[in-house]
Amino acid sequence: MTETPMIDVSPTLRILGTAHVSTASVEAVREQIKSYQPDIVAVELCASRHQALTSNRRLDKEGLLKVVKEGKAPLVLLQSLLAAEQRKMGLDEGQQPGAELLVAVQEAEAAELEVALIDRDIQTTLRRAWKKMRFREKVRILWSLLGDEDDDEGPGVGELLEDQDLLTSLMEELRTFSPGAGVVLIDERDSYLAGKISSLHSEKKILAVVGAGHLKGIEEHLTNATVPDEQGLRQLEHLPVRGRFSKSIPWLIPLFVMSLVVYFVANGEGVNLLEMFTVWTAANAVFAALGCALARGHPLAILTAAAASPITSLNPTLAAGWFAGYVQLKMREPTAEDLQQFLKLESLGSFWSNKAGRVLMVTSLSNVGSMAGAWFAAAGLLGSIGL
Repeated sequence: MTETPMIDVSPTLRILGTAHVSTASVEAVREQIKSYQPDIVAVELCASRHQALTSNRRLDKEGLLKVVKEGKAPLVLLQSLLAAEQRKMGLDEGQQPGAELLVAVQEAEAAELEVALIDRDIQTTLRRAWKKMRFREKVRILWSLLGDEDDDEGPGVGELLEDQDLLTSLMEELRTFSPGAGVVLIDERDSYLAGKISSLHSEKKILAVVGAGHLKGIEEHLTNATVPDEQGLRQLEHLPVRGRFSKSIPWLIPLFVMSLVVYFVANGEGVNLLEMFTVWTAANAVFAALGCALARGHPLAILTAAAASPITSLNPTLAAGWFAGYVQLKMREPTAEDLQQFLKLESLGSFWSNKAGRVLMVTSLSNVGSMAGAWFAAAGLLGSIGL
């Protein structure tokens, strides 16, 4: 059996490093709980992931509709793509991501031990990572996730667990690939996990089960006394706030369009308002419809995206994708099996073949098309009045 790395930080604190898709890690968790006999089992889970694992919860129709309404479709797609990458590593292991964490919780509860959830909320992590990534980093990471390349020469799960230097080099490769994502996914979470572990009862015996990639970072924080305090943890839990300029961007185009109309009407200049209306409507409708069509939306969803975009582009509190996604949900309603299988998807193609995934794709790509259409329409209006 592959040796699972662990570190004894103190006589009352042991940290077990695992791979989230490894059978060896599942067995190591069982063995350590039995032999180490901790009072507290701390697991790298947040409340939402804990609930999903322990209750075998899957996406339901109400949850899917909520995702569409709240504009969270891109985040859910990104989370699913990241999970798909993990599954690719674990196919030969016969495990789903988080199997060893679920076993840790089950074994602890069976032994009537305290369970501590020490990870930051997954939505907070994703939002902070997306915020800190540069545009080119976002393009690169999405392109790599959407690729269907099979890296048969890459290291296996066993190699990663046995060779910590190899694991460290892969973590650093992520940092090189996307420094912004590396800060959030590696550095921030190392600090956060160390802080949560440090906040537990020091007089009790603690077994912390975390991903092996965080093992060295957590150890350094704990041994060098650089763990964040309660205020530091709150800062790491803080969702990024958009600045005034970024908040104003969605309003720039509608303000520009309305200002043009008001100006020319007030000054009685000979501008063809019908032409302006046609340019605005056509550009918005075509681009939004194209985005929806690329997502393989239902014909009525495509028409909805086209009809809604010229209006929603003038009201940044609305989005054409929300309406198109809702129509897609109603016209091609996902079955219970579609919803159950959504978080198990393994390739980009599955997001189109799965009805739940397609609803999210329709929502996201319709919004992208609508935004592109608004900018194109603004450029067209400038051209139509000779500026």
